Amino acid sequence: MPIEAKPIRTALFVPANRESWMRNAHTYGSDALIFDMESAIPQSELPVARKMVRSVLEDLGAGRTQMFVRINDIGSGKVEDDVRAILCKGLAGVLLPQIVDPGEVRQLDDILTRAERDAKLPVGRTIIWPVIESAQAVVRSYDIAAASKRVAHMGGGTSRKGDIVRSIGYRWTMGGMETLFLRSKILIEMRALGVPYPISAMWSEVANHDGLRAFANQTRDLGYTGMQCIHPSHVPVINEIFTPSADEIKMWQEILQTMLDAQAKGIGAVRYRGELLDEAHIKTARQFLDLAGKLGAASPNPSAPPRP
Repeated sequence: MPIEAKPIRTALFVPANRESWMRNAHTYGSDALIFDMESAIPQSELPVARKMVRSVLEDLGAGRTQMFVRINDIGSGKVEDDVRAILCKGLAGVLLPQIVDPGEVRQLDDILTRAERDAKLPVGRTIIWPVIESAQAVVRSYDIAAASKRVAHMGGGTSRKGDIVRSIGYRWTMGGMETLFLRSKILIEMRALGVPYPISAMWSEVANHDGLRAFANQTRDLGYTGMQCIHPSHVPVINEIFTPSADEIKMWQEILQTMLDAQAKGIGAVRYRGELLDEAHIKTARQFLDLAGKLGAASPNPSAPPRP
């Protein structure tokens, strides 16, 4: 079966060894949660964390918030045990860290297929979210995203002191110019492949909400549909920025209606607020309004008013 990916504005990381945190994290309003069984916990606690994650997924997975798990990397030898421990109806997908080769995505796809069959779940339902954390992965990002039809989310890294900065050697700045190329490269490659919802990595300064707002606006301007986040206080800021505004929705509704009215009169191009519109604007308006509708922000019907 094809994956049923949904748009994600915010994906909040939560340590997988804190059961109370995992159970309460959906109250912060993020579209997705990522329970981290890799870098956020001591690996000595992994067996207990797997059980905690499975319990939370089974109890809360039917809610509005999508549940993902960052498992360990292929080279760890822990991936199949991770997958089999957490795979259930409540699991939307898994993040695969430390990728350097598309074959790792294919290997995970095979593991998921076997596990889904054994669990009597629909084969192909579990999303793969590759994590780009090295120069090698940036170079191979197109092939990584193309390695499985399960890939629905991916994005460029923005770490201040983590794996990707060590691999590339950039110096982190507030403006984000040092990661602009890699974020843009990966975004365009995902769009070319039809990966539906590209999601950028996070803003790392917890208390700097002005910096977060500027970075999130830049990320949305590039074409991403959402961001990962590391702290609950970041969720409302990111949600606001990645939710189409009432003015944007009204503009695209007017553009669509204007073009439909013009075509009904046999007119192929028409002026709107000083701009010349044609068939391409109909396609763009429908795409924008479709995303807004999936986010609950508007109806795709051009005559319907936007929701508050």
